[in-house]
Amino acid sequence: MQFTDHLLVGLLEAAPDAMVCVDAGGRIVLVNAQTERLFGYGREELIGQPVEILVPDAIKAVHPAYRARYVADPQPRQMGAGAELTGRRRDGSTFPAEISLSAMDTGEGILVSAAVRDVTGRLELQADRERLKTQSERDRLDRQLHQSQRLESLGQLAGGVAHDFNNLLAVISNYAAFVAEEVAKAPQEEWKSVREDIQQIERAAERAAGLTHQLLAFARRDVVQPRALSLNDVIEKVEQLLIRTLGEHVELSTDLAAGLARVLADPGQIEQVLINLAVNARDAMPAGGKLIVATAGTSIDANHAASRVGLGPGRYVSLKVSDTGTGMPQEVIERAFDPFFTTKAKGEGTGLGLATVYGIVTQAGGYVQIYSEPGLGTTFTILLPETSQAGQEQSPSPRSPERGAGEVVLVVEDEAAVRRVIRRILARNGYEVITAVNGLDAIEVAAGHPGNIDVLLTDVIMPQMLGKEAADRIRALHPAVKVLFMSGYAQGVLDNKGVLEADLNLIEKPFTEASLLVKLREVLSAPLASAPG
Repeated sequence: MQFTDHLLVGLLEAAPDAMVCVDAGGRIVLVNAQTERLFGYGREELIGQPVEILVPDAIKAVHPAYRARYVADPQPRQMGAGAELTGRRRDGSTFPAEISLSAMDTGEGILVSAAVRDVTGRLELQADRERLKTQSERDRLDRQLHQSQRLESLGQLAGGVAHDFNNLLAVISNYAAFVAEEVAKAPQEEWKSVREDIQQIERAAERAAGLTHQLLAFARRDVVQPRALSLNDVIEKVEQLLIRTLGEHVELSTDLAAGLARVLADPGQIEQVLINLAVNARDAMPAGGKLIVATAGTSIDANHAASRVGLGPGRYVSLKVSDTGTGMPQEVIERAFDPFFTTKAKGEGTGLGLATVYGIVTQAGGYVQIYSEPGLGTTFTILLPETSQAGQEQSPSPRSPERGAGEVVLVVEDEAAVRRVIRRILARNGYEVITAVNGLDAIEVAAGHPGNIDVLLTDVIMPQMLGKEAADRIRALHPAVKVLFMSGYAQGVLDNKGVLEADLNLIEKPFTEASLLVKLREVLSAPLASAPG
């Protein structure tokens, strides 16, 4: 028995925790050296004392009841699950504790052993980790906000540039068309080289117009015609085009969720998103690889939304486009949506592909993020809000251009060169044209015009007065006038979601003679819309 006692004492002294042995009556009968160090009492001060001497004052009164319940069912247990335990030192200070209880029957009664560990260091370490995690999350959100603000500023700049550039392109492309028309009447062989030169001008103007539309899409200033649609339908429609875009060395596979909810978006813009991402993936897999396009429904809760700038809680449709390409380092990811930023060699990319994706998705009320690591490929995740709207029919095919029959058109355009082009197009196609240089001038012209004005063709963005305000005031003078807006920067007639306001007609610059004639005839043939109130 003496050997056993020595063994027990030896084990207690070697234990890393404070070991306190208590009899059934709650008196301390044995402690180890770690108990003295942790609680600040000498061994002789503790032996024979109620164990409550080591318990904080706040729970001394109720502790005997806890102890009695344990003695009644002395099973090994970890104390404090879901609660904070504390120990009390000799000087009255307390410390957070972790306590494990066990019991043994000595033949003379139950002896309860409590292993007490000071967890101050562990809690401080956890607190430090939480602080670092919180700071890291705050820094990440700050970076997201900074990126969002930077892209918004770049978008405003890009939209303004596109507006001015579209005016220039309207002049270039239409005057090239006028020259081409005259040259077509000349001897074929003699003017062959001139015709080829004109074709080069027209192709360059078309390409430039495409670039300005990409800029406007990034800037969320492009005109969109959203409708309720299924992303699966759009993907299936454009799948063959994607295969041709990727080439034979890249395998395309799709994983489209059944029963997918509809989203409210412009189908042409969604196709553009898919094509742009496919081109980006193809260039990241020069030796071949795989592109996976997947859709799914998903729900974003408030906590997840709070960690993503620009993302709100709710139901979304997820579109994931993943490649097995070279991947992107973090510094490239952070600038991937910037307009004109590209890692491709000079002349091999405009740097507008991903910028356009960002603009289209955000204009549709969605969210886009990139996950990528060098050598591990890239995944673009796009979230678009679900809509309860029913699907809509496709727009009818465009009409053929028609000549006018003497209808009076008031053209309001502050750019003189554009104004002259429009006058020439309309006058030579049977319309009577009157012009004004801005909104205030247009109101004066309309007030002084003796007869009816059939159509007001006005620019949207003009100095002193926007086209929409001018239209409202001219309608007051000529209630039967129909209105067709024109702009290369349609912000002045878009609602707060970037969608063309209801009952408004718009033709985007740069437009051709044929497209202007078609749109004008469409407006003239439509019933008169009620004036905005």
